[in-house]
Amino acid sequence: MYAVVSINGKQFKLEAGKYTDIDLLADKAENDALTFDQVLFAADDAGKVLIGQPAIAGASVNVTVVRHWRGPKTLVFKYRCKKGTRKKNGHRQSYTRIQVDAIKLPA
Repeated sequence: MYAVVSINGKQFKLEAGKYTDIDLLADKAENDALTFDQVLFAADDAGKVLIGQPAIAGASVNVTVVRHWRGPKTLVFKYRCKKGTRKKNGHRQSYTRIQVDAIKLPA
C-alpha cells in the first residue's frame, strides 16, 4: 500500500513501514507523531486505486519523525575565463527523516 502526499508544497510517495527523507520540518522534534491529510493518490495491495480531486476526503497518513540531518555539501564554482573572476559557494540541504506508521483510507 502506498500514497502520494503533499507536504510543504511538494509531493512524496510514502509506503507503510518505510522511511522517507523530506525537507526540514523545523518545528517538529524527534519522535513526534504527525498526520498528513493532503493525500492526493492512494493504492492498496488489492489493486484498488483512489484518486483525489485534489485530495482524497477522509484519507490520512500517520508518520513519526525519526531524526533531522543535513545532506552532503554541494559546491558551486563560477568562473569567467580571461576576466580573473572566481566565485565559490557551498550549500547543504537540511532534511527530516520520517517513518510511515499507517495509511488510512476511507471505507
